[in-house]
Amino acid sequence: MQKSPLQIARASYQPKVPRSLRGPMKLEEGAPTHSVADQEEIKKLFPNTYGLPIINLVEGEAKEHPAINVGVILSGGQAPGGHNVIAGLFDGLKRLNPENKLYGFLGGPSGLIEGKYSELTADIIDQYRNTGGFDIIGSGRTKLEETWQFDNGIEVCRKLNIKAIVIIGGDDSNTNACVLAEYYLQKNAGIQVIGCPKTIDGDLKNEMIETSFGFDTACKVYSELIGNIQRDANSAKKYWHFIRLMGRSASHIALECALQTQPNICLVSEEVQAKNMTLNDIVDQIVKVIVHRADKGLNFGTILVPEGLIEFIPAMKKLIAELNDLLAKNAETFNALESDDEKRQFVKGVLSEESRAVYRDLPKGIAHQLTMDRDPHGNVQVSLIETEKMLIEMVAKKLAQLKAEGKYKGKFSALNHFFGYEGRCAIPSNFDADYCYSIGITASQLIVAGKTGYMSLVRNLTAPSDEWIAGGVPITMMMNMERRNGKMKPVIQKALVDLNGKPFKYFEAHRAEWADEHLSYVYPGPIQYYGPAEVCDLPTRTLMLEKGK
Repeated sequence: MQKSPLQIARASYQPKVPRSLRGPMKLEEGAPTHSVADQEEIKKLFPNTYGLPIINLVEGEAKEHPAINVGVILSGGQAPGGHNVIAGLFDGLKRLNPENKLYGFLGGPSGLIEGKYSELTADIIDQYRNTGGFDIIGSGRTKLEETWQFDNGIEVCRKLNIKAIVIIGGDDSNTNACVLAEYYLQKNAGIQVIGCPKTIDGDLKNEMIETSFGFDTACKVYSELIGNIQRDANSAKKYWHFIRLMGRSASHIALECALQTQPNICLVSEEVQAKNMTLNDIVDQIVKVIVHRADKGLNFGTILVPEGLIEFIPAMKKLIAELNDLLAKNAETFNALESDDEKRQFVKGVLSEESRAVYRDLPKGIAHQLTMDRDPHGNVQVSLIETEKMLIEMVAKKLAQLKAEGKYKGKFSALNHFFGYEGRCAIPSNFDADYCYSIGITASQLIVAGKTGYMSLVRNLTAPSDEWIAGGVPITMMMNMERRNGKMKPVIQKALVDLNGKPFKYFEAHRAEWADEHLSYVYPGPIQYYGPAEVCDLPTRTLMLEKGK
């Protein structure tokens, strides 16, 4: 297989790890923990894994460990660095006992249920070190929620003599890992479960998990592209670029990219919700900047739009909920209507007065999509709505009105972009390559120590890698109760952008300046893998600001 020069060079890169992970280790246990909320409910649901202590790994003395077989699962969407978690897990296990074996379950959690697996040997692992993607074993979105799934997993693990499973995933996947750990303890199955924090969205973090892996690389990839666009905009001086970025449940990616590139406008969904902004409020905010810049002869700029924006607009959220309910109850009548106009009139006739006003103001294409594209549960597929195109259409309409009134003399030409899959499988940055490898080694140590229901933990990440702190955090510590599909369920609490946090406050203090200028643009350029640490090894701006650096 032909490889690029960078692929060849990266294969030999040796990830940097904390001092405590370089030799023999021992575990130090802290005080008992409790969940972030709903303590009594979580404790009842997880009697065997609730209240476990936080663990730190420190330098220890060499010990002999009996051979063990371990399984690993990649779960959910891809994130740069997943291969290095597996490489770190493999190396950690082999260092503890060369007879240890690692099995990869193929295609995500379904591989465990269906008994589809492959033994991961040194020859295989070496092909994937420091590479992007999840293609070593593939990923999947099957949820481990049913008793029959858990029992199938027990049978498969017994067949392979597997004593521990490592699940590499986001908040939902790690919630499933915790449920699985609890069930296997109740059944005395003799199978440990360890989770690893993955998601480019950046919403799996808390007081212990400083960042999820992949967030750093993805944001650097997107920021390079945004910087390139800003350089082009500043050169051509004739286009407004509306750039939608991944991150449906939180705006961490949009905010981090704004901190790296300093665009003219960045929308933050959490702020929109907190200020109870309408779609028209957002359009007016964008138009105000465009008109002001046009008065200075600057008919160009960049606007960052988080993927999940629509769901954070209170009035839109209410409209979508009403549509889901009304169209479910009136599906037969609605589907019998022939023309789009008839369907539009029908919808306006059954909506509440407030939602009808919102629906009426939407571009026809978006309004049509809200009523036609449903998921298997009958709900609007919000992630398919091209929010950036909707905003362009609404902004153009508003600017035309202002031009007719003599209040706008500029020229508005817009281009739309969506940056998503471009960042999910990129070659990991040095930070993610090092962080993920350390997470993998840490997971191997938690396994040989007999721990279960833990997430592999590496923190103090703004310090040099020598000073990183490795350990484990009980997954129950991160949980609360939330309504899912009409039922209250235990889930890991998602981390939204903290409007009182240092990253947002820095953005808030500087965005007026960025809106007004074209000389404020920052051009990050491509990820650098070789060179001085201050260029190659820095974590995200979000993490640096959170730690006061």
